[in-house]
Amino acid sequence: MTNVKTKIEARDLSFYYGSKRALNNLNIACLENRVTAIIGPSGCGKSTFIRTLNRMNDVLAGTRLEGQILLDGEDIHSSRFDAVELRKRVGMVFQKPNPFPKSIFDNVAYGLRINAHRNRDLLEEIVERSLREAALWEEVKDRLSENAFCLSGGQQQRLCIARALAVEPEVILFDEPCSAIDPIATAKIEDLIQKLKQHYTVVIVTHNMQQAARVSDNTAFLMLGELIEFNETKKIFTAPANKMTEEYITGRFG
Repeated sequence: MTNVKTKIEARDLSFYYGSKRALNNLNIACLENRVTAIIGPSGCGKSTFIRTLNRMNDVLAGTRLEGQILLDGEDIHSSRFDAVELRKRVGMVFQKPNPFPKSIFDNVAYGLRINAHRNRDLLEEIVERSLREAALWEEVKDRLSENAFCLSGGQQQRLCIARALAVEPEVILFDEPCSAIDPIATAKIEDLIQKLKQHYTVVIVTHNMQQAARVSDNTAFLMLGELIEFNETKKIFTAPANKMTEEYITGRFG
């Protein structure tokens, strides 16, 4: 599709909840400094897939993974990959904003403090930078000591993005980041995702096909745990190779 380096990828990936197979032999390569969208109807495996990329599914009892997830060519399930370290490199923003019951400042600084950053000047510098990257600084710079729950839903989601950015990840996963916020806040998040890919590799799960078309460079279409089609977004939406893809994006099912 392009000569750009692959940052994180699934190779022959299958995933099971007990005896139920949720993903079947997926091969998806997410390119560095690009946005990869994962689309498909509810229950197709989108969220399961994105959670394999930083081992979030590890915490669920009775699950099993076959195949590989590679980050810069290394298997994230190898002994050298600590799950906590992995999640610093591969950050995640969830469907619903989930700020901590702390101040705006302490939300962004949380991961840094866990990782033993104690220098106040450095903390302030990183918090400001992260809030700027998340397009939130101008709205909260005089309110950093206020509780994060005082923010609107869209602001809370951008705060969660700032919190993810503060630990300097390489990849950011977005699991339906706009499903719980209003259209104006959604537009801000979409604009932000476009800016973030200059410095990060982005993977976004979305049920909104227009959003996938607007923000992503490449798109994977999943159906019942199977990868139906994976290509450049403009090709997926203008000239899909698979009839099932065409039927889904034209609204005939899903």
